[in-house]
Amino acid sequence: MKRIFLFIITLLPVIAFAQELKSFEIKSKVGNLTTPSRAYLIYQLGANRVIDSTFIVNGSFSFKGKILNPTAAVLVIDKFGFGLNTLDSSSDNLTFYIDKGAFEINSNDSLSKAQITGSKINDDNKKLLAQLKPLIEKAKRLKAEQDAASPAQQNTAEFQNGLQAKHKELQIEQNATLKMFILANPDSYLSLLALYSVAGPSPDPKEIDPLYDALSPDLKSTETAKVFKKSLDALRNTAIGVTAPDFTQNDVNGVAVTLSSFRGKYVLLDFWASWCGPCHQESPNVVKAYNKYKDKNFTIVGVSLDRPNGKNDWLAAIKNDGLNWTQVSDLKFWNNQAARLYSVTSIPANFLIDPNGKIIARDLRGYELENKLEEVLGKLQ
Repeated sequence: MKRIFLFIITLLPVIAFAQELKSFEIKSKVGNLTTPSRAYLIYQLGANRVIDSTFIVNGSFSFKGKILNPTAAVLVIDKFGFGLNTLDSSSDNLTFYIDKGAFEINSNDSLSKAQITGSKINDDNKKLLAQLKPLIEKAKRLKAEQDAASPAQQNTAEFQNGLQAKHKELQIEQNATLKMFILANPDSYLSLLALYSVAGPSPDPKEIDPLYDALSPDLKSTETAKVFKKSLDALRNTAIGVTAPDFTQNDVNGVAVTLSSFRGKYVLLDFWASWCGPCHQESPNVVKAYNKYKDKNFTIVGVSLDRPNGKNDWLAAIKNDGLNWTQVSDLKFWNNQAARLYSVTSIPANFLIDPNGKIIARDLRGYELENKLEEVLGKLQ
């Protein structure tokens, strides 16, 4: 499950504000290892990845450093001193959080069994992971099911839609667990990280506002929370229930097309690109929806985030995927004017707009797109 909470810190944006660096110290004792054994500490400091190392003497070692905010880290043991580039995921390691101040990591034999003491965020993380454990096991079983399927099975729309439905169910369960954690732990920095996970790349302000409001004043005062709030506020212009922002871009023939010219129809505003693998995987579902409802007051407007030199790739993808509806682009990649207007930060992304120009749904994929269109158009003759 891509968004499982263990690595949610990697979803956080790089905070560009000037912030005060905070000191940390880690003291550790792991068995009786000694030189040439080394310990490596890997974590993020702003936009930079920090890799620190130290020798282990009679099982003991320590690290000191600076951080901006509590941050995920990995501690790895190099038993034979061969170097970090010789290690892999099978090496003795521990994923945890670094916070300001001093804390300890100790074990009688291996890092993977270590106990962390003196760190509130790691105490909170232990509690949260216990709550998420059943979902992590479900995610493992789902991955095994996917791997067991033949390549031919995996490439069918039926298999992909079924897999997507199961992932969606798992995501809903995960979000419910994270929401309960946030409400029960309003002063934990981990709750802020959990909020990022629940929100995802396209949060619904109506869903997220109560969770953000529940955070403590101290947590809201952090730069991480301020950046989150700013991003959330930007999404209010494209939330469900508001009028879809209007824009004009050229189609494949260079003719200007304005979104509002489709008023009176249901419109799926679909953001994609020729270089986007998941977009191509979703194409059969979108084509199926278009062919089923194109004569029932429904159409699609595709907006491509192709690069300035990517027009040929864009046109080829339209032909190869059978995207036979209005296609526009300014060929400005992620700076596409419409994508910025709709705060699109990942693709595929879409917005379903009703005949009055109101956004009534967003990010519909696979069976979700089919079900929603059946709801609003299925009974139309």
